[in-house]
Amino acid sequence: VQLQASGGGLVQAGGSLRLSCAASESIFRFINMGWYRQAPGKQRELVASITSGGTTNYAESVKGRFTISRDSAKNTVYLQMNSLKPEDTAVYYCNVRRRWVGDDYWGQGTQVTVSS
Repeated sequence: VQLQASGGGLVQAGGSLRLSCAASESIFRFINMGWYRQAPGKQRELVASITSGGTTNYAESVKGRFTISRDSAKNTVYLQMNSLKPEDTAVYYCNVRRRWVGDDYWGQGTQVTVSS
């Protein structure tokens, strides 16, 4: 499985960005899709995830500001990020877990920088 993440960039606090992660396989092959982030000196953390059944999960720090969604026709998962804060600055990675096999795949990461 190959994942191509895009959409990162530099934005001022309060601004918005939309991250995209295009998969090389049908998203119906995945039991879970998600976005993680890693800031300098910190561990990678879950930002948001969506199951094959459509159940979403968000880190407390992004609830109400970020929205995860997917487009099965494009084999793509999105992360809409609104009201961005400087503490959202990190490299964002998309992740998928395949059904039955249970193995994980990671995208290459996209940098999000929020200036104050």
